[in-house]
Amino acid sequence: MTVAEEVRAALTEHRPVVALESTIVTHGLPRPRNLAVAAEAEAQLREAGVVPATVGVVDGRVVVGLGADQLERLATDPGVDKLSVRDLPVALARGASGGTTVAATALLAHRAGVGVFATGGLGGVHRGASTTVDESADLVALSGVPILVVSAGVKSILDVPATLERLETLNVTVLGYRTDAFPGFYVRDAGVPVPARVDDPEAAAAVVRARDALGLRAAVLLANPVAAEAQLDVDEHRAVLDAALAEAADRGVVGHDTTPFLLERVREATEGRSLEVNVAVYRGNVALAALVAHALAAPA
Repeated sequence: MTVAEEVRAALTEHRPVVALESTIVTHGLPRPRNLAVAAEAEAQLREAGVVPATVGVVDGRVVVGLGADQLERLATDPGVDKLSVRDLPVALARGASGGTTVAATALLAHRAGVGVFATGGLGGVHRGASTTVDESADLVALSGVPILVVSAGVKSILDVPATLERLETLNVTVLGYRTDAFPGFYVRDAGVPVPARVDDPEAAAAVVRARDALGLRAAVLLANPVAAEAQLDVDEHRAVLDAALAEAADRGVVGHDTTPFLLERVREATEGRSLEVNVAVYRGNVALAALVAHALAAPA
């Protein structure tokens, strides 16, 4: 693992640092928007007085705090891999490069000493998982990584109630930020309540400190809904999702093919507006993560 000198110095001096994933660069957004959004997120953190630590794998080596050249390489090379925790040993052994998922980023950021991580949406339990056993590795990874993750909940194409049940089973603390409803990424309310609510960054930081004092090893998930003016229209979202689910059923789309199929149908039906929601979600989560990082860096 290589930790950028800027990141290492900030951690040593107990200054705020926020980790960022790289799959949003390698697989989450179309080119060249992907690199622009990644660079904007890092600039957003710097303007907030926070050191960005974008995590990725370059030529078989974990990098926490990708340099501009490394970030551009991952953003422009269509052959890089998407790396979850299970994929890391193979990638490192083969000298491969790739973007790290939520699960892998959380693990590697924590190993480097970073306590706050901003992402877009968390993976979750997929619809029909009772028969397919299709569940994101993000959930299991967060059960054993004591980091704070800022996320806009999970995409509404997933089984949101089952995802929250699974997070409870895995002892992941879930907080709604200024909301009593668990967000559904594209919309502010996925129709399921959050177990607990906080209304300022200091309250979120207090929960993290209490977790650490108890010696608990699971993550704290801070669910931050997208800004009201940026969410998809709720009625349109419901209609688009229902139509996509019906089409998937008619076509026999199942298992790991379901999520990309549904996401593509949502993008097409909204004429690309879902992509703009994705970017707005990310910006909002990066901004909140910066505030929480400052709160954690301040004397208790």
